[in-house]
Amino acid sequence: MVTTLLVIVIILAIGFDFINGFHDAANSIATIVSTKVLTPTMAVIWAALFNFAAYFYFTDHKVANTIAKTVTEHYITLEVILSGLLAAILWNLLTWYYGIPSSSSHTLIGGFAGAGIAHALILGDGILQAINVTPILKTVAFIVLAPVIGMVISIIITLIIINIAKNARPAVAEIWFKRLQLVSSAALSFTHGGNDAQKVMGIIYIAMVAAKVLNNGDAMPEWIPISCYAAIAIGTMSGGWRIVKTMGTKITKVTPLEGVGAEAAGAITLGFTEHFGIPVSTTHTLTGSIIGVGLVKRVSAVRWGITISLLWAWVLTIPVSATLAGLIYAFVHYVF
Repeated sequence: MVTTLLVIVIILAIGFDFINGFHDAANSIATIVSTKVLTPTMAVIWAALFNFAAYFYFTDHKVANTIAKTVTEHYITLEVILSGLLAAILWNLLTWYYGIPSSSSHTLIGGFAGAGIAHALILGDGILQAINVTPILKTVAFIVLAPVIGMVISIIITLIIINIAKNARPAVAEIWFKRLQLVSSAALSFTHGGNDAQKVMGIIYIAMVAAKVLNNGDAMPEWIPISCYAAIAIGTMSGGWRIVKTMGTKITKVTPLEGVGAEAAGAITLGFTEHFGIPVSTTHTLTGSIIGVGLVKRVSAVRWGITISLLWAWVLTIPVSATLAGLIYAFVHYVF
């Protein structure tokens, strides 16, 4: 039976996907805007197009399945999902306001897990009973691994490009790198859509299971992925200009050549993790990739002070979101 609370949860989930789009727009367009290959307006339209195009390719929904299994099914209620979504939205808006490129993926996982733990504690059960440790540990591990993988791949790609193009005329090479950056940014937006839209798909699916509209294991209704991919694409079109500046210029100065290396590395990493159903952060991945192209020039080319500040945001996202979600759940439980 479709309830009012289920409808509210679905609206909030799609709203989170929209916020995810404009919060993470910087990931898809920061380098292509900073290198002046596209104007900001054209860049967000380009990114949004490929965000939605991912709907036609990523049909296995492995990441969605991982997200849905974050909390043990016994402790999943619509109130738990509502609290997790509210916490994730609040943290995303706060970090967007201050221009901090935090992870929408991790805030959603943290919020969902935190609300589930609060529910278990109120029932008098243990924390470990409320969560499935394997998907959470996998996600936490890739807080470190995703940017490192992105960094290593971007270094390799950049060195290969430099060696291939070392005898090319600079003016001709610049033209080709700008063309290639259209391809690499499209690939990044494509894999970003495939990875990030699925996270909300998993939340909506498990909400419908909790409301007994679906049985766990039923096929996902097609309107869920269509809605999620559309929401993230529309969100991307609205832009995330505060974070573009951090990602595109503050970490290191990026040329079209380096933009190709960073975006291609980000796309490869996201494609790899999506294949194995790992909900990684696009933000973390691209940050690592941008650091990698900076390191090819020299260690001092990377502004390490900015990078350390970003690391703090990465470390804090899951525990802060989980705590906030737990407080919201306690308020909802005892007041309503």
